[in-house]
Amino acid sequence: MIDSTAFRIGTRGSPLAIAQTRLVRAGLTALHGGLAIEEFLIKTTGDRIQDRPLADIGGKGLFTKEIDEALLEGRIDCAVHSAKDVPTWLPDGLTMPSYLPREDPRDALICGIASSLAELPAGSVVGTASLRRQAQILSRRSDLKVVPFRGNVGTRLKKLNDGDVDATLLAVAGLNRLNQLKSNMHILEIDEVLPAAGQGAVGIMCREDDYKTQEILAPLNDAKTSLCVAAERAMLDVLEGTCHTPIGALATLNGETLFLQGLIAKPDGSDLIENDHTGSADGPEQLGRELGQVLLEQAGADFMAAIRQGSE
Repeated sequence: MIDSTAFRIGTRGSPLAIAQTRLVRAGLTALHGGLAIEEFLIKTTGDRIQDRPLADIGGKGLFTKEIDEALLEGRIDCAVHSAKDVPTWLPDGLTMPSYLPREDPRDALICGIASSLAELPAGSVVGTASLRRQAQILSRRSDLKVVPFRGNVGTRLKKLNDGDVDATLLAVAGLNRLNQLKSNMHILEIDEVLPAAGQGAVGIMCREDDYKTQEILAPLNDAKTSLCVAAERAMLDVLEGTCHTPIGALATLNGETLFLQGLIAKPDGSDLIENDHTGSADGPEQLGRELGQVLLEQAGADFMAAIRQGSE
């Protein structure tokens, strides 16, 4: 048992972020019975600005920036994040050493007029803030209209019920953690919409030089999830993945073999490149870098230049 007067966990204030923090807290309490834990809710820029796409206001790092600052300043000991919201490159001085066991990484289609993407009537309006989802939807259904759609899970479900859009996509993991996955929500298979890197995983971040916190967090780490997310994030690194870049990635572990699927697309879905790679579980970062390089070579300079130009 590790003694501590107060172990401080920082997180966003959304219902999903709080639910995920409670999972971490429960795990720590079970492991370290004498650990006093305090939760600090930190409002991020991404939470405050809801009327513009993330790409227009600085990217998905806006969901972590203020929390990262609190960590670096020593106001909290660790931070709980949805791994898919963590930028490809961590701020200097921070590390993400532990992950909870991964939930279902797939997306769910939520719609009152159809039970699949194929059944949506032509011209249907699909709301999403994700260029990854937008590109894959339009690649398969160019006759649909995709519009920006932001907010937490409850907000987006309310907007859908109010008729702002005909359909939306949400991560199954978040719906499960909030006990909101319903029988009329259609789970999309991986070959329909490839998830975001890290989707379904909860990462716990702390300072690189805070060895006491790393010791406290170490028993929480799920090795399988850690390996898979490491491969996915290494692929993002090679592709210079940001919120401006429609990228999908999912690694799965079978024994000592790691299988990684990846894609990169143009936001309008007019061009989508997919590939996969298999390697040893001993080298997840190498596997991710190799697949990232393969996708870069398949895409070519003109493809990548078009994506970067579209993000300016």
